Amino acid sequence: MPLFRTFCVIGPGLIGSSVLRRLRTDPGLVDRIIVADRDPAVLERIRCLDLGDIITDDIPKAVAEADCVMLCVPVGAIAPVAGTILPYMKPGAILTDVGSTRRSVVDALMPHLRDDIPYVPAHPMAGTEHSGPDAGFATLFEDRWCLLTPAAKAPQEAIDRIAAFWRAMGARIRIMDVDHHDTICAMVSHLPHLIAFTICGTADTLAEDMRAEVLDFAASGFRDFTRIAASDPTMWRDIFLNNSDALLGVLDRFSQDAAAMAKAIREGDEKTIVETISRGRRIRRSLLENRQA
Repeated sequence: MPLFRTFCVIGPGLIGSSVLRRLRTDPGLVDRIIVADRDPAVLERIRCLDLGDIITDDIPKAVAEADCVMLCVPVGAIAPVAGTILPYMKPGAILTDVGSTRRSVVDALMPHLRDDIPYVPAHPMAGTEHSGPDAGFATLFEDRWCLLTPAAKAPQEAIDRIAAFWRAMGARIRIMDVDHHDTICAMVSHLPHLIAFTICGTADTLAEDMRAEVLDFAASGFRDFTRIAASDPTMWRDIFLNNSDALLGVLDRFSQDAAAMAKAIREGDEKTIVETISRGRRIRRSLLENRQA
């Protein structure tokens, strides 16, 4: 038996198109795939890539027959899109999303929820700096974490089905509270992106001759930052604004630690410098052991 007879993806970008590709490689998971978007160019690419059985810009019609609707839109658009489609969803259908921030989305979406539509948000901790339908690939979620933050009233059966879906995508599952989720993601994802954008911005403001040399002689560390900084500006604007409290909290902690490291360098405090570097090495080893690097 398929997990869902009719499955609808709204917003087939990197995450959405990767889900669609995985469904194509494992056709037993769903019977029928509906893909919806308002951008004709996106829909044409989905047709060319053969990633949907029904491909449409009529979003209310797309969700009306779906047993599960997955919103793969920027976090700032999740609640408005949900508010638009919920009146058209059939009773018992599951609403889910793939947003990387939770509290602001849940607070904005809750007034629109129906008692007969379970809401089970999910955040697959996977991605690249690329975006759009052509950026996806079927193995994107393999061995990555997918964090579920189900609404309090969500029935266990709906949670189990979404968890089973993401396991079929190759992901590992963890269920957690929305605020805990936002703090964790602020540390492991949002802060690193903020730092990468800022470092590249600093390099871009150097005197022209120095800037050219920075780009000519960029070492692997700087190149890693530029890869992260190549991410979609609209998506990351929404993430920063929608997770501002948690992000600013970990940014304050990072600023204190950076100031402590600067003080150690200024004062020649070798012990503090070595301890800080050693912590970084331990974190790297832990990631390797946890199959996350």
